[in-house]
Amino acid sequence: MSRKPYVREVSKTGWYLKHPRYMRYMSREVTCIPIGAFALLMLCTLERLAAGPAAFDSFMAALKGPWSFLGLLIVLVFSVHNATSWFNVTPKAMPVQIGEEFLAGKYIVGAHYAVWAVASLVVLFFAGVL
Repeated sequence: MSRKPYVREVSKTGWYLKHPRYMRYMSREVTCIPIGAFALLMLCTLERLAAGPAAFDSFMAALKGPWSFLGLLIVLVFSVHNATSWFNVTPKAMPVQIGEEFLAGKYIVGAHYAVWAVASLVVLFFAGVL
């Protein structure tokens, strides 16, 4: 046995560029950055709401600019990408067995999308959009 076993070199910054599966994984993982920023924005919103109506109104006025709209649109795109990519891998992570057979993945994915659509409609209804 050798004292120095062969250790394959792996790039510390570009390893995920070598395989499409790794790129899909990293695209899912990088979505946490804008979603985390949005969560911090919501915490700041709650803090301004607790500070009083004047503080909240000035904060909301600051969010009506074009840069805020662009940022929120970016967060929406990343959130949709995150949700759809997780829905598409759900049959592998959570196979449903009925008797001896497994439920087809398209039904599991379809159920996730259906619940997502219903939840979105409920939120839009309570927001006064529908």
